[in-house]
Amino acid sequence: MVTPVGATSTATSNQATSGSEASTAEKSATLNYESFLKLLVAQMKNQDPTEPMDSAQQMAQLATFSQVEQTIKTNKNFESLLQRTSLQEANSVIGRTVTSEDGKITGVVKEVTLYNDGIVAKLDSGEKLVIGPGVKISETKT
Repeated sequence: MVTPVGATSTATSNQATSGSEASTAEKSATLNYESFLKLLVAQMKNQDPTEPMDSAQQMAQLATFSQVEQTIKTNKNFESLLQRTSLQEANSVIGRTVTSEDGKITGVVKEVTLYNDGIVAKLDSGEKLVIGPGVKISETKT
């Protein structure tokens, strides 16, 4: 089943849906980061002064959390790159002739709809075709 990302194109896109999903994940991670820092400060305030927390353990916790934060930032950048690549791919088929793997559907792409798991092309005949493995894409003859 194809799930909409919210990007429809005739060479344009609306990235609001996928952007808000990434933003929600980032806010959740930030909340977790802030919660971690609050817990760490509370732990330091309430520790027994005669038996303070092991500094090596404290540094290990901070390093682990720093790695998580970097991973979240990397994932956000990767998602953005994937969105741009998908939009470029979708845009590149507009005006080209596509033929289904079995040869039953063929036509010139008039517009495309970008989904999480692929691209659906609307052809000049009104038919729709999922652009994926086995689909032949060729230059339109004029």
